[in-house]
Amino acid sequence: MKIDRLLGIVVYLLNHGRTSAQKLAEEFEVSSRTIVRDLESLDQAGIPIQSFYGAEGGYQIMDSFVLEKQVALNHEYDWIVTALEGMASAYTSKSLRQALAKVQSMYSARDTTISVDLSVASEDERIKEQLKLIENAIEEKCVVQFSYTNSNDEVKDIRVEPVCLKYKWYNWYLIGYYGKYQDYCMFKLVRMDNLKVTDIKNTKMHSPSDIKLKDSDDNIVHIRLYGKAVIKAKCREYLNGRITREFENGDFEFCFSVPECETFWYGVLLSFGNKAKIIEPQEIKERIIKTCKEIQREYEE
Repeated sequence: MKIDRLLGIVVYLLNHGRTSAQKLAEEFEVSSRTIVRDLESLDQAGIPIQSFYGAEGGYQIMDSFVLEKQVALNHEYDWIVTALEGMASAYTSKSLRQALAKVQSMYSARDTTISVDLSVASEDERIKEQLKLIENAIEEKCVVQFSYTNSNDEVKDIRVEPVCLKYKWYNWYLIGYYGKYQDYCMFKLVRMDNLKVTDIKNTKMHSPSDIKLKDSDDNIVHIRLYGKAVIKAKCREYLNGRITREFENGDFEFCFSVPECETFWYGVLLSFGNKAKIIEPQEIKERIIKTCKEIQREYEE
């Protein structure tokens, strides 16, 4: 419907700023001429559309304009509620529950056929308590301190200005400003001990959208393996990659990318035994050979 597209254009321009007619046409799957007519309709309806010419030309809404009315349709609220319910299944937060209740109260329909259950991300009581402490520290803009065991099993005392929490690779992380290195770093909560919120205030304002992380725990390694037919389903399920070649007997080649220092994927590879063989990179192949020899030596003793 045209009214849906007009509303969508307003929201898109508010979120993205100056945008070309061609880009809008691609986004809403109509012609550029239709977009121009839509923009003219919006301008006539009182939406302050500005046009610019030249290499940096395009259309934008005046900065002073604020969209105050309810803009989401019922099926769009379905997606919002689904996302909030999914997050609530993994993260215990009073403010999150309140946000979910507010959105649910805005409409009565619930037609979505998709649900998201992230309860696998729900941690034990210790991690939940850490999440709560860090969330409060972020809100109060206070420094946190903790002892941290890194990927080399070195324990260090850390003091950072907390910026945000992030869930990835089956773990919760704190992203914080580390004054020692004058940079942002990511710390896995499960490796933290003795977490405390201090009375020390942050030295600067932090915006999560501006953070560019260079974290040693997140170096990505690209792996290619040869697998027997019997582990094909498990490779797809646990390694989140793709089959690049299949053979007549059902064997296959499989490619996937993982954080180098994580242990989950490495344990999966070892569990395959002689049904999987690393093709590349050479360092992963050598790492597996070394591990297998150490295991054999331990059992022989």
